[in-house]
Amino acid sequence: MSLSARSTPPVVVPRWTWLPHPHGQPAQPPARAWLAAELGDPDLQVRRDGRQRPHLQPPHQAWDCNWSHSGERLLVALAHGARVGVDLERLQRRPRALEVAKRYFTEREAQWLAAQDDRDLAFLRLWCAKEAVLKAHGHGLSFGLHRLRFEADAAGLRLVECDAELGTPEQWRLDEIAPGPGYLGAIAWRPKPL
Repeated sequence: MSLSARSTPPVVVPRWTWLPHPHGQPAQPPARAWLAAELGDPDLQVRRDGRQRPHLQPPHQAWDCNWSHSGERLLVALAHGARVGVDLERLQRRPRALEVAKRYFTEREAQWLAAQDDRDLAFLRLWCAKEAVLKAHGHGLSFGLHRLRFEADAAGLRLVECDAELGTPEQWRLDEIAPGPGYLGAIAWRPKPL
């Protein structure tokens, strides 16, 4: 079966790992080591673009990667045929969560956050989801946290509105993860058009 240009690419699920990461150490060397092992290429080359987003070099350009570190841990993801972004945060109190949400998130997200019993956890879930999508997109937080909106349902957070530069919400997938005690993360990806 062949897919036309208008067909939806098959669902891609990124691989990811959770690694120790000593505070103050660069994240790229351990991320690169894991990526090289996954791809079976000890000479794997990773380059950063002008916005510091990592890109795998030929012959691995059909793959995408991203990583995030927080505290003493590192989250690394790898996807074939997709753009992937990740964010990792330590679970801790965020006394200014609602203030930050009112300033930078959408109005509906700030209202949802205000209604949550565990506001710190809810804030981190939204933060990780937004940052993961924006890192996959390639512009990071500078693109604007208000330019995409998530809603929560029984399955978790899902993207429901976004700036046209991000594509359509239906193109995006999000996995909220708790890779280990005291940490929360998100992996966002969008299949590349075939």
